[in-house]
Amino acid sequence: MANDIYESPLNSRYASKEMKEIFSPDRKFKTWRRLWIALAKAEKELGLEQITDEQIAELEKFKDDINYDVASAREKITRHDVMAHIYAYGKQCPGAKPVIHLGATSCYVGDNTDVILMYEAMKLIRKKVLSVIAKLSDFAMEYKDMPTLGFTHFQAAQLTTVGKRACLWIQDLMMDLDMIDFCLDNIKMLGSKGTTGTQASFMELFDNDGEKVKKLDKLVAEKMGFKNVFAVSGQTYSRKLDSIFANTLSGIAQSCTKFSNDMRLLQHLKEMEEPFEKDQVGSSAMAYKRNPMRSERIAGLARYVICDALNPAITASAQWFERTLDDSSNKRISIPEAFLATDAILNIYINISEGLVVYPKVIEKHIMAELPFMATENIIMDAVKLKGGDRQEFHEKIRAHSMEASKVVKEQGGKNDLIERIAADESFGLTMEDLNKVLAPKNFVGRAPQQVAEYISEVRKTIEKNKDELIAHTELNV
Repeated sequence: MANDIYESPLNSRYASKEMKEIFSPDRKFKTWRRLWIALAKAEKELGLEQITDEQIAELEKFKDDINYDVASAREKITRHDVMAHIYAYGKQCPGAKPVIHLGATSCYVGDNTDVILMYEAMKLIRKKVLSVIAKLSDFAMEYKDMPTLGFTHFQAAQLTTVGKRACLWIQDLMMDLDMIDFCLDNIKMLGSKGTTGTQASFMELFDNDGEKVKKLDKLVAEKMGFKNVFAVSGQTYSRKLDSIFANTLSGIAQSCTKFSNDMRLLQHLKEMEEPFEKDQVGSSAMAYKRNPMRSERIAGLARYVICDALNPAITASAQWFERTLDDSSNKRISIPEAFLATDAILNIYINISEGLVVYPKVIEKHIMAELPFMATENIIMDAVKLKGGDRQEFHEKIRAHSMEASKVVKEQGGKNDLIERIAADESFGLTMEDLNKVLAPKNFVGRAPQQVAEYISEVRKTIEKNKDELIAHTELNV
């Protein structure tokens, strides 16, 4: 890498080799050539006698051997990338030169390639979302019974379990998976539509045989591995497709940010941590620090993806009639970078989810600092059962004791001594042994363990169905 030229961090630091390869110039231009071959083959099969087997064989011979120097030099003259690559391909294939791009407009290769690359990129994203779900599912089951403080408004609330909280993260990703599958199942190629989408040039080629032109549209897509084409288009496919894909990536980014925020708060509480390597440095000034840098990076990159989803939305809304070119420059940046950034986010999420650290003693300490207040209703009920007294009287006594215990905690920084106060109050008739039975944290988690088991059993059906897609491990560059 040249250090005197700007390099996108998505390329140099964050995204995976696989995702960078999908959006590489080489993949794009090789896909252009595959599309030109598919068009020539389809046109020949439908009766265009001017296209020969020899010409197609010549095109096949050079489909992966791109003469970039010729194309680059030509583009400086024509200021048109498609025409430059047609020229370069023709230089290598002089026999096939007359039939390259026959009847097509630039969007035939440009738009169809964009659809193909988005499809391939979304399949890679799907693998990584599934991989995070699989790792979190194992974590959820391992910790399904471990009580922990639940928080609303980041204030201590009723108990939940560590595994149940993980199910909230998983459920968000399962919703994202549904959206990914919707995108993949409903994607369509542009096909061969011509300059304004009317297929007029192909009608001329096939002597106004509309049935052959319709077949050409579908046949090209099938040769590229796609079932469907847009039924109608302008010169381009509807830019709403880009917006739908970008919104799906934004949804994934939202889910990942929720997880990363929870992890950052949990790391502050010292209840859980993301992985921290032996030689990792948390702070240049404070050697003791273990900053949640992975989770913070997820949050930062996700913010970019969420904002970037606006680009295709605005582009889709701003197209004029059958096409304008204000989409092109924006799309070259916004779509690849949305995928590269989401890929980077998921790489980090996989890395964190396979190395989550839990500190049970800290979790228990935090529970026991709050549980006496949460258990007061249970204590009142037990006192009524044992003493047969008045619930309202016990309620008032506990309220008074709670106020005093709260002062000890907040004003003196002391331990919550509410239970000791109740045990010492003879009117309750409860011993410390009686009270400790009430205070067992497992008594306060409701159906959380069962909810985890039930939910993960359903999630694992999806994981099992896709087990060959799972990614075992990701390496982070920094």
